[in-house]
Amino acid sequence: MGIAYFRTAGTLLTGTGSVTAIGEQAVLLKASKVALITDKIIRETGLLSKVMTPLAAVGLQADIIDDVVPEPPFENLEMLAAKLTGKGYDLLIGVGGGSALDVTKVLAVMLTNDEDVREFIGIEKVKKPGIPTILVPTTAGTGSEVTYNAIFTDTRDSVKKGIVSPYLLPTVAIVDAELTLTVPPTVTAATGMDALVHAVESYTAIRAGELTDGIALQAIKLISRSLRRAVYNGNDLKAREDMSMGSLLAGISLGNAGVGAVHALAYPLGGKFNVPHGVANSLLLPFVMKYNVVADLEKFAEVAKAMGENVSGLSLREAAERAVTALAQLSQDVGIPSNLKEVGVQATDLPALAEEASKVDRLLQNNPRWLTANEILKIYDEAYGEEGESVNSPMSEEVHA
Repeated sequence: MGIAYFRTAGTLLTGTGSVTAIGEQAVLLKASKVALITDKIIRETGLLSKVMTPLAAVGLQADIIDDVVPEPPFENLEMLAAKLTGKGYDLLIGVGGGSALDVTKVLAVMLTNDEDVREFIGIEKVKKPGIPTILVPTTAGTGSEVTYNAIFTDTRDSVKKGIVSPYLLPTVAIVDAELTLTVPPTVTAATGMDALVHAVESYTAIRAGELTDGIALQAIKLISRSLRRAVYNGNDLKAREDMSMGSLLAGISLGNAGVGAVHALAYPLGGKFNVPHGVANSLLLPFVMKYNVVADLEKFAEVAKAMGENVSGLSLREAAERAVTALAQLSQDVGIPSNLKEVGVQATDLPALAEEASKVDRLLQNNPRWLTANEILKIYDEAYGEEGESVNSPMSEEVHA
C-alpha cells in the first residue's frame, strides 16, 4: 500500500441545531468583519436568520452578499471578488448548496492571491492560503463543505473546470439537517443522488483506501435507505439527518479518494447544456457503473449490500450486477431523467461530448476501468436511449485493461 493522504475541514460540527454554534466558532477565529456568501433563493427562504442570530449574539454583524448564481461561471467569481476586495473582511461564511460553498472557498483565496482566478484551474495552482471560512450547507448532496476542490463553468469554451487545492478546505464546516427541511423534492433528489455518486465512485476509485472505504460504504447505506423518504416526505427529520450525514461522509470520501468517469462524462453536460451537476451525475451513474462493474466485482457486491439488497445465494457477479440495477431503480424512483434526450441532448451532440469527456484525465485515471473516447461514446449512446442495452440487461463480458 502506498502513501495515502487524508484531508478534510479543520473543524466539523454536526447534528440537529449545530448551526447555533456558528457564533462561537467565529469568535474562536477572532473574526471582526464577516461576509456571508449565498444566493437570492436562500435569502428568500429565511434560513439566513439561523446564521445571523447566533452571530449577533456574539456581537458580529455579517454583510450579506447574495449574488451567487447556479453552476457559477468564473465571471461570477470575479464580480464577487471585486465586491469584497479591500473591505477588510477576515472571515467568509458560505451558506447554501454546492455553488455557494464552492464560490466561498475560492473567494477566500482570491482575497490573498494576486493571480487571475483562471490561473488556479488544475491541481495545486493556488500559492497562498485564503482567509478563514465557515461553510454551512443547506442541501444534502455536494459535500463541498469538506472537499478541497471547486467546480466552475468556463464560458469561453462551455466546459466545467476544477480548482483543486488544500487551501480550499474550510476552517469550519457545520452540517445541520434542519437547514435542509425546506429543500423541494426535485432538488432533494438531484443533490441526494449526487451524494450517492460521490460515495459509489470514491469507493470504487483507483485511489480508494481503507480509510475512505468504510466512510463511503456508510454514506451509501445512509443515502440508500433514506433518499426516497426525504424526497417524498421532506419533513421527515430522521431521513434528512441520514441524508445530511451521508452527504458529509460521501464528501469526505470524495475529497480523499476522488471520483471517476461519472463526473468526467457529466462535466460536458453541465458546460454545454447547462444540466445541473447533480442531475448530470445521477443520470449517467447507472450507465457508467454498468461499464465499470466487471473491473471490481467484489466492491460492487459490497455496494449492493450497503444499499440493502438481498444478495444471499447469488454469485459474486450476480451480486455485483445487483448494485447496478439498484442504483438505476433508486434514480428512477426519485424522478431523475432516465436518458440524455430528456435534458436536451441530440444524437449529433454525442461525438463532441465524448471527445470533451476524454480530456478529463484527472478523473478518468481514477476510474476502475480504462476508457477511451470510443468507450465513452458507447456509454453516451446507451444513455441517449436509442442504442445499446438497458442498464437492467445482462452485463457485457468484455473487459478493458
